[in-house]
Amino acid sequence: MAREWQELKDELYRKLTPEEREAHRRKSAELIEEVRLDMMRRELSLTQAALASRLGVDQGSISRMENQADMHLSTLRDYVQAAGGSLELRAVFPTQTFTLSLSK
Repeated sequence: MAREWQELKDELYRKLTPEEREAHRRKSAELIEEVRLDMMRRELSLTQAALASRLGVDQGSISRMENQADMHLSTLRDYVQAAGGSLELRAVFPTQTFTLSLSK
């Protein structure tokens, strides 16, 4: 019988020591902070409305992009390009790293 992801995750989490759980919580918080689009946009002094105008969408679309957990790489690339940047994707292996092209 197939098990749900949350059930597996909870089972693995219970096996961690309190110290490991706290380290995991801190690292998760750091990673979440690192990838938040709204913070990047604000740091660039852009409003949702300004970015929406550049992308040819409404402000609500930008809000939804910034709050969704998963999106197509092409959507993320377009968002970053509209903000004035370029998106890089790296595949990291023990012996080498590849930077993958995401340009149109």
